[in-house]
Amino acid sequence: MKPLSLVHTLTFDAFGTILDLGGSHAPRLGEFLQSKGSPLTAGELWSRWRYRQRIEQYQDNQFCAGHFGYLDSSRRALLYTLRSSKLPFEDADIKRIMDGWQELKPFPDAVPGLKRLRSRFKLVVLSNGERDYLAHLVKNRIQFDFDGVISVQDVGVFKPNPQVYRYAARMLKAEPSELLMVSSNSFDVVGARISGYRGAYVNRYDLPYDETPYRFDIEAPDFLSLADQLDCP
Repeated sequence: MKPLSLVHTLTFDAFGTILDLGGSHAPRLGEFLQSKGSPLTAGELWSRWRYRQRIEQYQDNQFCAGHFGYLDSSRRALLYTLRSSKLPFEDADIKRIMDGWQELKPFPDAVPGLKRLRSRFKLVVLSNGERDYLAHLVKNRIQFDFDGVISVQDVGVFKPNPQVYRYAARMLKAEPSELLMVSSNSFDVVGARISGYRGAYVNRYDLPYDETPYRFDIEAPDFLSLADQLDCP
């Protein structure tokens, strides 16, 4: 394996790694559940929704019926989750909850950590989000000047399909071993490692890594710890 010192660019997952999805959605989900008199917590509903969204994305990749995008997969997952949870809803409820995707907030350590990591590396977003949606999030919600933003919309499949990572390497004119994928989603790190990248698992949720020979190079609880391990002042 080539040394980690060859890495010159960090590619970042956005959803759940830079952006705090559960915390951002909690107020709207809590209001919805209270209006329905449900004993579920916002955290429980979010966990079900997030799980179903990943299934929708995997199905998008497997069925080869066209790539419909991140927000579409999220909406379909929300409808399924509410129905499976026996929660009644109206169109206005769906719109209110889905509007929360436009107001995502970064984790408190994200931007300070990015500023430190920039001292040694180029920083690029590599995300399952749509191009225009990512442009909004980077400009208005994260408010950090990345060296690039790459959307899977340009490939037509979701991560962790290896096509995404190979496409990004071509766009960055880099060997995969010169790129370090930074993600809180272990499947994302696995997909990148399979594609020749190095991997940093930011374990924000205290979850085990996948049982696979494609291991991460670095594990960190947040971006500040990652910066420490990569010797970024």
